[in-house]
Amino acid sequence: MKYPLGIQTFSEIREENYLYLDKTALIYDLINCGKVYFLSRPRRFGKSLLISTLEALFSGKKPFLMA
Repeated sequence: MKYPLGIQTFSEIREENYLYLDKTALIYDLINCGKVYFLSRPRRFGKSLLISTLEALFSGKKPFLMA
């Protein structure tokens, strides 16, 4: 598998078969156990990819979330 260097959208990672580490359990906790989050990690630590993953989840793009 290819590494997703420089790719920040979840759908592109899934469509192009890049390596993706599943963080579903962490995302579930993020959605269900809190109110407001401030994502203050440094550059290149996956903030954009996390937001893109949440967008895919909440917009109903289930084929991307099932592999």
